[in-house]
Amino acid sequence: MTLTQPSALPATDPNDWRDAVYEVFRAHAIRQAVYVPDVGHTRLIERCHADPDMHTVVLTTEEEGVAHLAGAWLGGDRGVMLMQSSGVGNCVNMFSLIAACRLPFVTLITMRGEWGEFNPWQVHMGQATPEVLKLSGLLVQRADHPDEVAEIVESALQTAFDSSQGVAVLLSQRLTGRKDFTGEG
Repeated sequence: MTLTQPSALPATDPNDWRDAVYEVFRAHAIRQAVYVPDVGHTRLIERCHADPDMHTVVLTTEEEGVAHLAGAWLGGDRGVMLMQSSGVGNCVNMFSLIAACRLPFVTLITMRGEWGEFNPWQVHMGQATPEVLKLSGLLVQRADHPDEVAEIVESALQTAFDSSQGVAVLLSQRLTGRKDFTGEG
């Protein structure tokens, strides 16, 4: 996936849940977005990149994002992490930092291993993701329909930053579309 860094914000699409999430980020003073590139988050990542008030960081592995956002919070910034469910297993040790230090943390996770999954390697972690997150001390919320995503993200941000909790929002594979390597999905 190639991301461009446009000089102006892309036009808002009122039918795209990613644009609605970006507006929620702005309303909640999210200043940092960290991510491992993922097709499901592409439009949201591009919106964050184009925002001169938001600092974006491409991660080499997901657990770096947990540490980065802990540091951002201690430095006075609010941030979010964007990742895919396959990266959750990489974060288990670092999630203990969130719980032990009672740091606010929000991650938006595009799910794999669900609806129409073509890659058998994605199925096991995708199915285990909600329980792994709960066992790691994070609250878990899930969005299955485009019209509910922004509201769920807003709730997650309020919970995390008002009560110093870790919150994961799982974004159903139906929201991001079925992935395949044929170029048709």
